Amino acid sequence: MKSGSSFLLAARQCEIAELEELARTGELVGAIGRFVHALQRERGLSNVFLSSQGRRFGEQRLQQVAGCVQEEAAVRERFERLDTDSSQARNGARLFSRVAVVLHGLDGLPQLRERVGRQALSARDSTTAYTKLVGGLLAVVFEAADSATDPEISRALVAMFNFMQGKEFAGQERAFGAGVFAAGAIDLAGQQQWRHLIDSQQGCFQVFADFSDPEVLRADQASREPAVIAEIERLRRIGCAGRPGALDADLSTQWYEGSTRRIDAMRGVEDLLALHLRHLCETRIAQARSELRDQRVLLEALASETPYPGADGGAPYGPQLERSILGMVQEQSRRLQAMGDELDAVRASLNERKVVERAKGLLMAHRLMSEEEAYKALRQMAMNQNRRLVDVAEAVLSLADVLPGGAR
Repeated sequence: MKSGSSFLLAARQCEIAELEELARTGELVGAIGRFVHALQRERGLSNVFLSSQGRRFGEQRLQQVAGCVQEEAAVRERFERLDTDSSQARNGARLFSRVAVVLHGLDGLPQLRERVGRQALSARDSTTAYTKLVGGLLAVVFEAADSATDPEISRALVAMFNFMQGKEFAGQERAFGAGVFAAGAIDLAGQQQWRHLIDSQQGCFQVFADFSDPEVLRADQASREPAVIAEIERLRRIGCAGRPGALDADLSTQWYEGSTRRIDAMRGVEDLLALHLRHLCETRIAQARSELRDQRVLLEALASETPYPGADGGAPYGPQLERSILGMVQEQSRRLQAMGDELDAVRASLNERKVVERAKGLLMAHRLMSEEEAYKALRQMAMNQNRRLVDVAEAVLSLADVLPGGAR
């Protein structure tokens, strides 16, 4: 019959296995970050290329595509390393579904690039397609953050996800601004969309600041070039703070280059976040293994000193060993409870995204919308009402019982 001490050791071994899986997931997140950065640049170049009727950034776009292909291969290789054993994978259903969506999008990427090269689609449609693919990749990162069982690692993943999401909004702003400047005009709806992208960035970067390591925060502050930030703010005022109408098309290159310098600096912070995550995983794994060894040594030492009971039916281990096992169990229970409480606090920051996802699903079911249409509807309501996206999503969910019926 298995003893209490064997289950105590098994619990620690399970913790180590979960940490090792988190370490592998962290490597995947790092690869996704590099690929997303490359795709963001390709999206921006494609936007200017299409908005200028192929007159600008044609050669740069092709060079960027070549770099993206290499980063894509690295992500696919990391996907191959995922343990798809359903009995072992934590949060596997959602994670693997996200990966399947991403792989489907990657399979269609060559066709998208071919259409961009032929100028067979609009800049808006091109941006939408790239943004959908990037969104799928970030959804994989989100699932990784949501499945983390260690509070410190969970905090690091939450910080990294929100930084990557904020950087993605910055990338969308780069593509959007480059497109409207290249087109030479912007309307009121375009200005609203631009301001919404700015607000979305600020929200993500605030969550990043709340959960990030102080060293990473200092690096983020140091990476911001005052001259670049000032130029971006100047061009923002021209594009989305002035009166709708004509814009100087020559500002497209200035906007793109300034935004690119800002986003490239963010890439350095992303690298530091990935490095911090890897070191954190390595430290926690080493600590857990050390604690497991200490527990084994202590239990073996106590067991060797404690005679097994005779036929008189005495205690199975002896009072000293029983007290030691009880102390270990109580200490581990307190530690796991503290970890659970901290995890609940960390995961609360992820709930906003879940609320938006639920609201999208509700609109898709009741209004027969696609996922993209549902998200656009929520975003438009948020812009029109000058409210946060999550607040609008919560309002939609509160009306679930009175929404007109669609496909149920």
